[in-house]
Amino acid sequence: MTQPQTDLAVELCQTLVESWAVNERMNQIVLDHLDPAAWRAKLPGSMGRTIAAIVAHVHNVRRKWVRLSAPHLKLPTALSHAHCTQKQAQAALAESSARCSEMLAAALSRPQDRVKTFRRDGWARPWPAGAAMLAYMISHEAHHRGQVCMLAHQLGFPLTIQVNSGIWAWEKLWKECGFKHPR
Repeated sequence: MTQPQTDLAVELCQTLVESWAVNERMNQIVLDHLDPAAWRAKLPGSMGRTIAAIVAHVHNVRRKWVRLSAPHLKLPTALSHAHCTQKQAQAALAESSARCSEMLAAALSRPQDRVKTFRRDGWARPWPAGAAMLAYMISHEAHHRGQVCMLAHQLGFPLTIQVNSGIWAWEKLWKECGFKHPR
């Protein structure tokens, strides 16, 4: 690879890892502004998950990704959807996000490291570690973040327009994470 191509590849890998951090910032903003009364509330007659259960699921799936794809990394403690508090969940998400960030950095930018494949589940065929891994991870999280926002609204605890639009202010989110805007 020539020097400009190498620089471009390094920059791309860094931007991808930063994208994961921005994704986590969105999760934290939603939880920062979620009415605590919505945390365990259920829709009348609903058999669906509570917001607590959705957030615990996101954290626990991250643990699974790290356990299966980067077993050398220390796993954060699992969350119980039935017992975790909103604050505990926020702290757990921050920790599992940090482990995922380490996994992504190793998978995307350091081929000599130990993350060679992404195993999203024990039953699924492994993928080569790379950008598709990140796309899957962010897509999974965006799906559940949407569920949380919709469920809060349906329960009568809608997030404000500032919060809903704030999670789309990528330039601001990038800056809040300590990064320059994507190159």
